[in-house]
Parts: sequence; structure tokens; C-alpha cells
Amino acid sequence: MEIIEGDITTLAVDAIVNAANSALAGGGGVDGAIHRAAGPELALASRALAPCKTGNAVITPGFRLRARYVIHTVGPVWRGGGNNEEALLRSAYERSFALAIKQGDVSSIAFPAISTGIYGFPKTRAAEIAIGVMREHESQLERIIACVFDAETEALYRTALS
Repeated sequence: MEIIEGDITTLAVDAIVNAANSALAGGGGVDGAIHRAAGPELALASRALAPCKTGNAVITPGFRLRARYVIHTVGPVWRGGGNNEEALLRSAYERSFALAIKQGDVSSIAFPAISTGIYGFPKTRAAEIAIGVMREHESQLERIIACVFDAETEALYRTALS
């Protein structure tokens, strides 16, 4: 497992995970960056698979990205912790791994910090959940990357990993 601070759209991996909205229509943050980098074909392909429920995932080609695939997953909006948010976040990671493995030709995958931006999931707990699920799948893929946006989140992921 690797933890890096950077731009997920530039990574040379088989699949990148998109922190998507349920309409799979592109938006802000990581979602918008992935859609801009992949080109308009991604919007057409992803919208055809919408809607996607919170905690679930779908897969599309990567189009103009270095990654062959984009796995779009919908993480939960944080509403205080009493609305199954932790289980839904775990499910978003689990379903993403399941799709990558089912695809058959994915040996490397990169994840953003799902739900920690505008969706407001507490970053420390999100890092613990993400690293926990990644550890459970270490033997199934050659390379698993947590690609985070800032130094604060990178530090939280490194703490969760240690």
C-alpha cells in the first residue's frame, strides 16, 4: 500500500476511483477533476449507469486518463454519524475493490479520500476505514494507492496505516 499527496488523474494505474455523486454527472473536487481530465466521453458513459446508490459503485473506461478504468463510487454525506455513514463508506470501498477484481485485468488501483471533502465525513475516521478496507485487499492486487489532496490528510492516512 502506498499513500501519496497528489493528483489522482495523473497516476499510471489500471483503475482510479472517483468519489462520485449519485447522478454520476461530474461535480466538484475529485469528481470534477476526473471528468475534466477524462474528457466528455466519461460523462456520457457514467450517466448511462446512473443513478448509483450511496455505498455502491460502477465502472467505466478511463478514456483520456492514464488509467484504463474509472470506478465511480458514492460515499455518504456525513450527517452526524447516526445514519449508517461508516458502513456506507466501508461499502463504497468494498464495492470498488469488488469491481476492480471482477474486471480481471486490474492489478493497481488508486483511491481518493472518499466523502471527506464537501460530504463532510470526519477525516480521521474516514482514513481508518479506508486503510482498514485496503489492508483486507492487499493480497488481491499488486498495488493499492491512497492518493490524497493535502498534507493534513496524508498525515492522517499514515497514522491510520501505522
